[in-house]
Amino acid sequence: MAGSDGEILTLDEVAAFLKAGKRTVYRLAQNGQIPAFKLGGTWRFRRSELDSWIDANSNQRKPIGKAQR
Repeated sequence: MAGSDGEILTLDEVAAFLKAGKRTVYRLAQNGQIPAFKLGGTWRFRRSELDSWIDANSNQRKPIGKAQR
């Protein structure tokens, strides 16, 4: 199912994908700061939602010109 928009990831897979600690991913999910849902008491993540979350939370501002500083 790799590459599928509907791909569902586990907490361990998301931690590896984001190169973050499992505790960090768990805390983000629990606080509603990252798109996630619970299945049988364990966190699951939809790959397409994570990609959108990364895009929305990336620092993609345009560089400030000298006149605007």
